[in-house]
Amino acid sequence: MRLLVTGGAGFIGSNYVRWVLQHTDDEVTVYDALTYAGNLSTLADVEQNYGSRYRFVHADICDLDAFSTAVAGHDAVLHFAAESHVDRSITGPAAFTITNCVGTNVVMHASRLAEIPRVVHISTDEVYGSVEEGESLETDLLDPRSPYSASKAGSDLIARSYFSTYELPVMVTRASNNFGPWQYPEKVIPLFSTNLLDGAKVPLYGDGLNRRDWLHVLDHCAGIDVVLRRGDPGEIYNIGAGNELSNFDLTHRLLGLAGAGEDRIERVADRLGHDRRYCVDSTKLQALGWSPERDLDGALADTFAWYRDNRWWWEPLKAASPAR
Repeated sequence: MRLLVTGGAGFIGSNYVRWVLQHTDDEVTVYDALTYAGNLSTLADVEQNYGSRYRFVHADICDLDAFSTAVAGHDAVLHFAAESHVDRSITGPAAFTITNCVGTNVVMHASRLAEIPRVVHISTDEVYGSVEEGESLETDLLDPRSPYSASKAGSDLIARSYFSTYELPVMVTRASNNFGPWQYPEKVIPLFSTNLLDGAKVPLYGDGLNRRDWLHVLDHCAGIDVVLRRGDPGEIYNIGAGNELSNFDLTHRLLGLAGAGEDRIERVADRLGHDRRYCVDSTKLQALGWSPERDLDGALADTFAWYRDNRWWWEPLKAASPAR
C-alpha cells in the first residue's frame, strides 16, 4: 500500500513510519508542518535507510490545496498530526482548536474527494475525561476537561461525521499515555529522564497521585496497524497496555534508573483541571489479534537508555525551547 502519514515527523508518527517500513513492503509519504515538536532530525535515519519507499512533504494540514495534492494516489491516510501538550493548551488554546479541529476537517474532506480506501484518525484516551474507577469503553460519552482533550474530542467527532455523512471509511483509535524514543522533551518521561541525566530536578505536579496507563509507542504502532488492516470503518478502538501507575510511582522508577534519590523531586503547583485518572478497555482491539508485548519496567529502562545515548537529538531541542 501507499500510506500518507500526517505528523510523521513527530513522536508517535515517526515511530509508526519506522514500524511500518520495517514490517511491511508499504511505501510512506510523511506530511508534516515541522512545528516545534516535528523535526527532520527525527527522520534522518528513515530517509537514509528507506529512501526508495519514503518521501517527505513539508506542509500544514490546514492547507487544503497542499493536502489535496499530497493525498492523491494513496491507499490509506493515518492522521497523527495534532497539537498534543496539555500545558501548552492551557496557555494557548487557539492553536489546538485550529490544528486539531480545522486540520482534521481538511484531512477528512480531502481524503473523501480523493476516495481514499482507509483512513485512521489517531486520538487519545483523554477525550473520556477523568475516570475515577473502572475502564473507559468506546461507547462511553466524551467528557474532555482541557483545551487539548476538548479539541481532540472535537476532531474525533469531525472524523466520524465523515463516515456517517459521506461513508468515508474512517476508523478512530484512542490510546493511553505513550512513551519511548523520539518523544519531545516536554512530556513527563523524556522531561524527567533528560533532567535526571543533566543533574537537574524533576517537577512533580501536586500530590503525585494522578494515575495513567503507560503504553510503549511501538506497541501503540502495532495496534494502529492492526486497525488499519483489520478494523471496521466507522468504529473506534481503544489501545491501552494495562500498566497503570501514579505519577509518584513513575517518578520513583525513573529515579531508580538514574541512580538518584528523592531529593531530585521538586514539588510544583498542580496543573489546572488536572485529570485524576485515565484507563481504557482494549478488549475490542484485542479481538482483532493485538496485545501489548513490552514489559513496563524493561521498556522504561530501554527508554531511559535511549535518552542517555542520544543527547545529540534532544539537547538542541531543550536548548531551543527549554522544558520545565
